[in-house]
Amino acid sequence: MKGAVAGLALVLVLAGCAGPSAPTYSVGGLAVAGPTCPVEPASPRPGQCDPRPVASAVLIVTDGAGHEVVRLTTGPGGAFATSLPAGSYTLTPQPAAGLLGVAAPVEFTVSANDHPTTLRVEYDTGIR
Repeated sequence: MKGAVAGLALVLVLAGCAGPSAPTYSVGGLAVAGPTCPVEPASPRPGQCDPRPVASAVLIVTDGAGHEVVRLTTGPGGAFATSLPAGSYTLTPQPAAGLLGVAAPVEFTVSANDHPTTLRVEYDTGIR
């Protein structure tokens, strides 16, 4: 019984040592690929040549010191989301199957406000 009480006390002390965590803020966006038409028509139908979502793309977020903070995978509609503390970050897209090269890294800042940070990652389809 004494051992269980001592163990519980140790857990409570260690939990208190962790300290308060920094508040986090919403970050999200969309990964798309384009162009989707070989030659864009003079007057395309609405949405005909819009970029398409990129599903299952891996995106790595690093902090200002270059340390990986989170690794994300886009959903079926190309969307991704996470929460991060305020600071400066770089989102680095990884190669996606069936697309040419990789999308350019996106530098962004998360600030302590109620507005989510919205990012757009643009892959190249290689269609010309």
